[in-house]
Amino acid sequence: MSGVVLPLESKKAAQNGIDPLIELVADDMKKVNSLILSKTGSEVEMIPEVAKHLIDSGGKRLRPMITLASAQMCGYQGDAHVTLAASVEFMHTATLLHDDVVDESDMRRGKLAARMLWGNEASVLVGDFLLGQAFRMMVEVGSLPALDVLSHAATVIAEGEVLQLSTAKNLETTEDEYLEVIRSKTAALFAAAAEVGPIIAGENASRISGLRSYGNNLGLAFQLIDDALDYGGNKGDLGKNIGDDFREGKVTLPVILAYRRGNEEERRFWQDAIVEGKTGDEALQKAIELLAAHGAISDTVSRARHYAEMAKDALGTMPESEHRSALVDVLEFCVSRAV
Repeated sequence: MSGVVLPLESKKAAQNGIDPLIELVADDMKKVNSLILSKTGSEVEMIPEVAKHLIDSGGKRLRPMITLASAQMCGYQGDAHVTLAASVEFMHTATLLHDDVVDESDMRRGKLAARMLWGNEASVLVGDFLLGQAFRMMVEVGSLPALDVLSHAATVIAEGEVLQLSTAKNLETTEDEYLEVIRSKTAALFAAAAEVGPIIAGENASRISGLRSYGNNLGLAFQLIDDALDYGGNKGDLGKNIGDDFREGKVTLPVILAYRRGNEEERRFWQDAIVEGKTGDEALQKAIELLAAHGAISDTVSRARHYAEMAKDALGTMPESEHRSALVDVLEFCVSRAV
């Protein structure tokens, strides 16, 4: 399998962002949004209220756009990619509802988390409803290979949720263990979103594998940049408050690196903050200083760039096109958020 690796240019990303992708899939995304609205309907009043709260809260809808773009790039003709894109977005929304309960998060995308308005029980159950609707839509498409990919992703995401529990507040978590968590929780759905497009288009195995690899590595890069932004981004880029991961005691890659590289006194600080919950504003500022002193943020961004380069390489299985160019721009947009 041949591949092409080119350096990622953050200046170009800052100029282009994900606009080329948005433009290419705009017509199909209108259909996806319409389908999403129709599938959140229920006679149980709370279900559409909770679902609409999160769906309308300003997410970029990157995953369903990747499903649409990958199908279009492979010459697909039909509407199944629209249905699968809506399924992908429902799966993502369900995981956000569940995540906020597990993490006890107060905010999501700059708004109060659904659990703060309707309670934990409602958030979990509405998440389950959305998962159910996602699988119903997958069945409607009638592609067993696509159903296999997305159902497997749902299983892996759930495994990642459970695996994350074992790393919560555990400063002995290794980098490899953490990467396994985000590979399951975040990258698995990106990979599936990119893979189902070429599947329904009847593409060859090499291109299906290449797009799956693109999605997987994009997902890893995306999450690592989010980890870095938690200690120095802005609320608009992150979709939540700066320092939320720190306050919730999450052991992300920047923390893992700083803890490993720190002296005994610094490690005691991390124990007090992450394990004991001493995460006030002063502690957050000290954490940011320690991360900078040990190069933990810059190294996290470097690892994200590495995975973004791998994602770009994976696109080498596809012929040059405006769709491939737009998917490259997505990578540049992703890593440039931390510049």
